[in-house]
Amino acid sequence: MQAGQRAASLPVSFFRRDASIVARELLGAVLVVGAGGRRASGRIVEVEAYLGAEDPASHAYGFRRHRQNAAIYGPPGTWYVYRSYGLHWCANLVTGPPGQGAAVLLRALEPLEGLALMRRRRGGVPDRLLCAGPGRLCAALGITRVLDGARRHPSTAVVLRGEAAGAEVVASPRIGISRARNWPLRFTLQGSPWLSRPVP
Repeated sequence: MQAGQRAASLPVSFFRRDASIVARELLGAVLVVGAGGRRASGRIVEVEAYLGAEDPASHAYGFRRHRQNAAIYGPPGTWYVYRSYGLHWCANLVTGPPGQGAAVLLRALEPLEGLALMRRRRGGVPDRLLCAGPGRLCAALGITRVLDGARRHPSTAVVLRGEAAGAEVVASPRIGISRARNWPLRFTLQGSPWLSRPVP
């Protein structure tokens, strides 16, 4: 079955909840980017929740505001895309009430559709590494800063309902941060071979 068949886009109400709840329930959903011959998609298998102003690891900690993070304060379901270490784009979906700065970072996908396009974009890496990491998945699906601040409709990137095939959700500490490192806000599908790195 191709991504998008017998699937429904997630409603805004889905994203209006706490980031940790949205993060868990995004697992198994399908991200579709582009259209026609430049369409690629993947099943979400790894995410991290960032709780906004109260979270020392969040870009909105203490309600910090600047031009680059403006989208994180947008309505639920808004895309927040930033560049990590000046190298890689990272895609987030804003959650909770507007102005709180909470969001869910997409960390890894199971590639479903447009594999040839993903392989070209990623330079011939093994398929397991196409979308295994937030920067890698953005490169594979062609996500850039252009998506920042976009609402899901009529965005070129849409999240569709999907299934986790009964897999258990595992909570563990987030990766690659220096603050609040022990908060168990990384969520993964147990046993998935597509994760950015194994769960400790």
